[in-house]
Amino acid sequence: MKLLSILGATGSIGTSALEIVRMHPDRFQVKALTAANNLPLLRRQIQQFMPEMVAVLDEAKARELGDMLPPGVRPEILSGASGYAAAAAWDKVDTVVLAMVGAAGLNPALAAIEAGKDIALANKETLVMAGDIVMAKAREKNVTVLPVDSEHSAMFQCMLGNQARDVKQLFLTASGGPFRNTPQSDFPGITREDALNHPNWSMGNKISIDSATLMNKGLELIEAVHLFGISHQNIQVLIHPQSIVHSMVGFADGSVMAQMGVPDMKQAISFALSFPDRLDTGLSFPDFAALASLTFCAPDSERFPSLAFAREACEKKGTLPAVMNAANEVAVQAFLDRRIRFSDIFTLVSTTMAAHTCIDNPDLSGIIEADRWAREKAGSLI
Repeated sequence: MKLLSILGATGSIGTSALEIVRMHPDRFQVKALTAANNLPLLRRQIQQFMPEMVAVLDEAKARELGDMLPPGVRPEILSGASGYAAAAAWDKVDTVVLAMVGAAGLNPALAAIEAGKDIALANKETLVMAGDIVMAKAREKNVTVLPVDSEHSAMFQCMLGNQARDVKQLFLTASGGPFRNTPQSDFPGITREDALNHPNWSMGNKISIDSATLMNKGLELIEAVHLFGISHQNIQVLIHPQSIVHSMVGFADGSVMAQMGVPDMKQAISFALSFPDRLDTGLSFPDFAALASLTFCAPDSERFPSLAFAREACEKKGTLPAVMNAANEVAVQAFLDRRIRFSDIFTLVSTTMAAHTCIDNPDLSGIIEADRWAREKAGSLI
């Protein structure tokens, strides 16, 4: 039985992970949960899964959650960054599902690794900001980092049984989001509701906007560099509107292996949780006859410059990936708050990156300072 801590339990990944736990109670037990603000859902999760501890955004939320719980349901309730780190390093846990959104996932990830916990990683920003540090620490502590993103899970699955030296190319697929055919001249008029209406996937607000700008694919490109030890120049991004091929791997002999499935995160999540086994998720196979065709094309870098930002960050390395990520988080939140236009997201990220003096080989404090600087700079531009 695997003992789990699920960080970001009320988000789309967290709720799907708990659905897998619910389907296989003989395989998993939840020991710790964290959330930020969705206390009603967290309360229901606590009552169903009875974790030993939970962590929430701040002390006020902790008191509110305590008042919401019925008599007899009394997990230890912690709060803030220290609470999230405690959930990641909880004694009785052996696997941490890192499903928090954004840069907030970095410190809990390091806390989990330091405590020797295996990681089911859905928080791509952890590797974008500090991939060299995180992966080196995981190797030092003999910690397994298993990808939860469907694309990286697909690549991982395709590589199983093959030699790493034979991997020559990664093909990272993207649906193209809701605006893949929208003229660039229409971008300034795109609304919050338009951008959240993803054609294939059901995701949280932040990742939905990142999908619409293709920044999600830029973050995933950097994540793949660190997960698989491959140059970004050997990663090709392909727009695949049907979202059936989750990604592909090309080998030295010219063969290409693809992992396919319906667009549902439960497959990737269950594989990370149950590896090396496969569990019944209740998902059906794609109806290939009804699909008739699977199509691929190159992304439009003029309309969607996010991939160029990510490749620049890969080239320069240092603190630039953290700056790109922080500026994007600020820009996305400003768009969700209706303070800037959709097209302004690209401008804010590129301007912040251009203004940054990159520091090579930063330590963790240098990365955190770059993140702070970028948020302040992007905020001033808004």
